[in-house]
Amino acid sequence: MSEPITLYTVGTANGYPIAVALEELEVPYKLRTISFKETEQKSDWFLKINPNGRIPAIVDHKNKEGDFPVFETSAILLYLAQHYDPERRISYDPITEPNLYSEELQWMLFAHGGVGPMQGQANHFFRYAREKVEYGIKRYQDETKRLFSVLEKRLEGREWLVGPHYGLADIKTFPWVAIGPWSGIDMAPYPNIQAWLERIQARPKTYKGLGVPSRFNLEETLRNAEKIAAESAANFGFKK
Repeated sequence: MSEPITLYTVGTANGYPIAVALEELEVPYKLRTISFKETEQKSDWFLKINPNGRIPAIVDHKNKEGDFPVFETSAILLYLAQHYDPERRISYDPITEPNLYSEELQWMLFAHGGVGPMQGQANHFFRYAREKVEYGIKRYQDETKRLFSVLEKRLEGREWLVGPHYGLADIKTFPWVAIGPWSGIDMAPYPNIQAWLERIQARPKTYKGLGVPSRFNLEETLRNAEKIAAESAANFGFKK
């Protein structure tokens, strides 16, 4: 196989970071789009790659021990940095840049354990739940706003979340933040975040990665919110 990586993904806030990282690192990869509608993520063959039955996942065919699967967005990003970013174009070296590496991990885990899960729940209760539960909507939208305010403060006087260059922490975090309006979040109070998103989306390789496997059009999605939410709820199998 000529491509060292096979990427199993869908065009979601969890899936985009891996395609973005691969594009930024110019690592050739084979794309395998997973069908939620067909529940491919729960199929036996995919569970051998990711026992948790979620996207994204990769298989590294050039690993010295043979085909090596990696799952969880943050774990994949760190793996790609370890094996495919010797020049540290989008990462920091744990040996020569220990403090920046620590900050990188801190902000990645902030997104992994905070932004993604909380905003994901905001999306569920605000867009997908068959029964609207106001407590759930308010609880998770308020927590998402709080997390956004942490990012807003962090971005005061800086271009990127960590250090002098665009990196894993940005790549992990921004796809969730970019869909804030889908979660019911007014982005006006976050000018630093908005400027940060503009800088990120102006990067040609990142923009290319955001089209893998399909590009999310926020404006169109918001215009057709009810229809798209219903289709997504059906694909995800959300029930009362």
